Amino acid sequence: MSEAATPERRAALVTQRENLRKEIVDQGGDPDTEDASIDVERGFADSAHSTEERARALSVLKALRSNLGWVDRALRKMDLGTYGTCESCRRPIADERLDALPWAVLCVTCKAKGDGR
Repeated sequence: MSEAATPERRAALVTQRENLRKEIVDQGGDPDTEDASIDVERGFADSAHSTEERARALSVLKALRSNLGWVDRALRKMDLGTYGTCESCRRPIADERLDALPWAVLCVTCKAKGDGR
């Protein structure tokens, strides 16, 4: 495990993963698949409102699943010993960035250049 992969960061990522998985379930989704059982209230007189609500719920699920993917990726990088290394320039990611965004895969310089997430 790299020096950046402290037990505190791992614990924070595991907690974040658990919270995201719970939120996905609370929103009617399955954290392990792309399935969603969103049940917009039946009997709405305004079908446009139902459609809008379903679109909003699906958007929330998509964002939660995306965040879960980034957290899982960071945990895999910890297991591989590559956590805290920029995926673009291969330099260490600053501790301050990892403290603020533990699933960061790019250093501040590469992120500012638009190299990815």
